[in-house]
Formats: sequence, C-alpha cells, structure tokens
Amino acid sequence: MKLYGVGLGPGDPELVTVKAARLIGEADVIAYHAARHGRSIARSIALPYMREGQIEELLQYPLTVETTDHPGGYQGALDDFYVECAARLAAHLDAGRTVVVLAEGDPLFYGSYMHMHKRLAHRYPTEVVPGVTSVSAAAAVLGRPLVERDEVLTVLPGTLPAEELTKRLRATDSAAVLKLGRTFEKVREAFAEAGRLDDAWYVERATMGAERVAPLKDVDADGVPYFSLALLTSPSSVRLAPEIPGMSVKGEVSVVGLGPGGRPWLTPEAQDALAVATDIVGYGPYVDRVPPNPRQERHRTDNRVEAERARHALELARSGKRVAVVSSGDPGVFAMATAVLEAAQDYPDVPVRVVPGLTAAQAVASRVGAPLGHDYCVISLSDLLKPWEVVAARLQAAARADLVLALYNPASKSRTWQVAATRDLLLEHRAPATPVVIGRDVGGAGETVRVTTLAELDPDQVDMRCLLIIGSSTTRVTPQGTVFTPRRYP
Repeated sequence: MKLYGVGLGPGDPELVTVKAARLIGEADVIAYHAARHGRSIARSIALPYMREGQIEELLQYPLTVETTDHPGGYQGALDDFYVECAARLAAHLDAGRTVVVLAEGDPLFYGSYMHMHKRLAHRYPTEVVPGVTSVSAAAAVLGRPLVERDEVLTVLPGTLPAEELTKRLRATDSAAVLKLGRTFEKVREAFAEAGRLDDAWYVERATMGAERVAPLKDVDADGVPYFSLALLTSPSSVRLAPEIPGMSVKGEVSVVGLGPGGRPWLTPEAQDALAVATDIVGYGPYVDRVPPNPRQERHRTDNRVEAERARHALELARSGKRVAVVSSGDPGVFAMATAVLEAAQDYPDVPVRVVPGLTAAQAVASRVGAPLGHDYCVISLSDLLKPWEVVAARLQAAARADLVLALYNPASKSRTWQVAATRDLLLEHRAPATPVVIGRDVGGAGETVRVTTLAELDPDQVDMRCLLIIGSSTTRVTPQGTVFTPRRYP
C-alpha cells in the first residue's frame, strides 16, 4: 500500500523518468484527471508503460470554466470533486493496493495531483516522483537559457490581474507565464506594457506532436490552448554574439602528466586539460591511456623522437589547436615538459603550460609505506642522454650523502648491466641489508611490488617498467613489510 504522485514530463513519453516508468508498470491502480470529454493527456503519455490488468480510475472534472449552481460556487464544486476523488483512492489504499496518480509535468507544479496529496499524504505512505516541467521543456525547445548567474526567474499564472502581471514582468530578468488559453490577450498586453514583448516567445504543447513555437507578438489569439506558455528567456541569450566565420582561435600546448596508472591517478587539472584538447600528442602507449574521443585527433609517435614530437605539438597549437602532450607520471620528471619548453623558444607566440602528475617514485613508495620520508634524490640510470661516468658520479655522491635513491630507467633490452653496476657501487657505501623496493607497472594491470635488500638485488628481475627505491642507513622494514625512512636523522 502506497500512494505515488508521478510526474510524466511535458508530453513526450521519452521524457518520463526511469523511476516513473517503473512505478507505472508496477502499480495496482492508475489514476488520472481529465476534462469532461474524458480524454486524458496524462494517460496517453503513460500508456507505453502501463500493463494489462491494471485498475484505472478516471478522475473526471465536473466543470472547467463554466458557471455552476453549486452552493459553494465554482470553487465549492471543485472542492467536493477533490474530496470524492480522494475517497475513491483511499478505498484502494485501504485494500492494500499501490496507487499511482499521473500528473503532466511535475506533480507539485500547478498540477492536479497536489489536491490528492493534501488530502491523503498524512494518512498513507506517500512518495512524489518529480517530472520535467513545461517551463524546462519550453526553454529546451527554444534552445535558450532561462537564467544564468544571478538572474531571477519568475513563474506567473496567466490568471493574475493585468496590472500584477505587468508589475512582475517589469521587475524580473526572465519569466514564464502559464495557463494561457482564455488569458492570452491579457498576458500579451502585460508583456507589451512591461516593455518586454519583443523578447518574449510563445511555446505551445512543448515536446508533443503538435508543438508550435513563435514570437509572442506574432501569435493569433484565436485557438491558443491551455497547454501553452509565454516565455521570457535570459537577457544574456538575447545578446548572444554571432559566430564570426574564419575567426581565429588561440591555440595552446598543455604538457599533461597522466600519473603512473589509470584514471584514479589522474588529477582534476589533468582531466580538464585532456577534456578540452583538440589534439593528443605523445608516445604511443601513453596516448592509448587517454580514452578515445572522436572529436579529438590523436598523434602517436615513437619514444625516441621527443624533439620532433614537441615541435609538432607547437605547430598544431600555432594553427589554433588546443594540444595535450601526454607523459606518464609527471611531465617534468624525465619526460616531455623539458623537450617542449626547449622547442618553445622558437615559438614565443604559443602559450605552454605544464600540468603536473603523480610521479612513479611517489606511487611505488606509497605501496610499501614511506621510504621517501626523509631527504632523497631521483636519478635516471639511462646513459642515452648522458655518459655513464656522470651517472656513476652522481650515484656515488648520493650514496656518500646517505640519501634515499629513486632510480628511474634502470634497464632496457639494450641496457642490461647498469643495475648490477649500480648495486656494486652502492655496496661500497651502504650496508648489504639496506632495504630495496622494486616496483613494476605500479598503477597498471601488471603491478608487482617486492621488498628485498641491496645485497640480494637481482638484476634479472628488473626491466624498463620498474622503478627502484634504495633506502638510506636509517630506512627500516617492519615485521609487517612496511618500509619507511624516519623524518629524524641521528
């Protein structure tokens, strides 16, 4: 047993919410209002979601706008009607049935359902399912914003006195006037008196088959239906600047750090830079980590053409493209930021920004604890861009200074001896039991992390996808396998 007030939206059955459609299909009783002709727009919208065997309750109004001899007048006749309808629905609820009352638009926005709600919601479990309003539908049909920033939207019934309509239309930024029909001429005159007629629109049966849109000032008052409204959209939409053919677009290059793994490692700033990009440039496997977007052009290159890749990105930006040059980890750590900035000296007119990313060293460290908790240095073991003698000298200096080391690019298919050479060099300054962390593909599908010692470091277990962290004399490994370097130095 439960009462549901279900909003159906403005008319298009595809604008019915998923929840509304489910409740309509599950209900024992479907109730809907209709004028004296008995045809219900609400039922026609809900029909695709109804099933055979459901009980239907037609709540047919005894009158619309005509006069009545009811002792309480027009309102008295309606009040009696609502009481009788509520009693009919209460009988179903008392019998344990689920009752759905259909409502065009939103149930609590100038809707008939609210009269049932006021009479039954305090007596039975009740839930209101909101729907798309006619105001929202009309704005969507027009393709114009209702309000933006601090603007004010005023919703008015056309049944208000003309003077009140005029006063409120003068005082607001945007407005929607509902319940036109017989009030149309008065409403249009109020727009004119308020000096807003030239900006006002008429929308009839929004999203329905007989939908009609026209400037309010051009509409013939004869035949204007109740299901229509006058709309005054955001003043900003009136001032929209036309697009200028051939207008130049300012391009830029963003060098974006993708972090060590998937989307969870990506910063919001990096996500935004990738989202607005027109072109993605980078080493093939890194470009492949960016989800495909058909409006973006992807430029995959080999890993050994950094200078050419940078110049290509800058040329694209000079032509008006928004280019994202992608790097794994942080683009400023053994990655593309330097290459782009070096090349950018020949492109002073192209803006370049660096979007940082989580580094591989930080990622590997986080998996075991806090081995980088004190001073540390970062060294690449690759001797492609600097001689091994320089690498060895820096390793010795860091070892003598008792710094934790994060070692990038430890090995490759053509470089197989550097790890053993590094181990032997460090053993001249470090104890054999010095903790060593080997992180491989951290953040990726093939992630592995191992903790060993400097003496037991096996070069055969290290490849280009690994990062090594070599502890200092103070780095510790707990019985649980956590690795940390204390912040206090003895």
